[in-house]
Amino acid sequence: MRAVHKFRCPDRLGVLASISGLITQRGGNMYSFDLHVDTDAEDEPMFMSRAEFTFDPETWPMEQVSQEFRQLGWSWNARESKVHVPGLENQLRVGLLFSSQQHCLNEVVQRWDAGELRCEIPCAVSNHALPAQNPIHRMFERHQVKFHHIQQHGQDEEDEMLEAVKETDILVLARYMRVLSPRFLEGYGKDIINIHHGLLPSFKGANPYKQAYQKGVKIIGATAHFVTEELDEGPIIEQLVERVGHRDSLASFAFRSRALERQCLFNALKYYLDHRIMRYSMNRVAVLN
Repeated sequence: MRAVHKFRCPDRLGVLASISGLITQRGGNMYSFDLHVDTDAEDEPMFMSRAEFTFDPETWPMEQVSQEFRQLGWSWNARESKVHVPGLENQLRVGLLFSSQQHCLNEVVQRWDAGELRCEIPCAVSNHALPAQNPIHRMFERHQVKFHHIQQHGQDEEDEMLEAVKETDILVLARYMRVLSPRFLEGYGKDIINIHHGLLPSFKGANPYKQAYQKGVKIIGATAHFVTEELDEGPIIEQLVERVGHRDSLASFAFRSRALERQCLFNALKYYLDHRIMRYSMNRVAVLN
């Protein structure tokens, strides 16, 4: 059985040895390990790690695994000591929010359909209608994804959205072009991932690709981040960049920008579902391999 252990505690001599020691003592085999020590922490350096290991549930039952890793956490005054077992746990439920531009939505849904994302998608919400002949609409019907068309954005519509996504564990804004209010964020109370092009803050508003192209921009990119009340200021999960040049047309410039956005959002969601993300120091994210 495959498992993932995430750990975060004050940095001390012997922490790594205690994690690997527990796994080997119980007959497990650790085949992947990554760590990071935050030396910029205000109080003291913070140790973070992610271990992937296999174990035999016949000789090391899951309840005992969880209990012993909790005890390990207590012994090191850990902020987090959590074991995830994909083969035994329910898949995380992802809600999708999107607007008229559907390139990021297509990337997530098609690669989920291909089995590259281990999650459920119970619902999707858009402020734009989704025609029945749209391939994504047909895919939603095939997988019984409930689609909600909520056009306006007052308090009544926010309540309708909150009702629509209440059974999800995380929301993904796949180019959802409405600002979520503090009231909505508080009402939802769980993680939300957003994607935007890397042309902000210099080029915003209508057609930023054209603005940047006409300015002669040489570097394009995309940023995926957690959503907070401060617009586009949440902890950054993933960023991708690419060089463009004078040989690019406006069409190729926009195409390459959208390709980065698609891949960047997919990467961020994949990291989250694979339990690779560690949040620390208020506004920073470590992605452990």
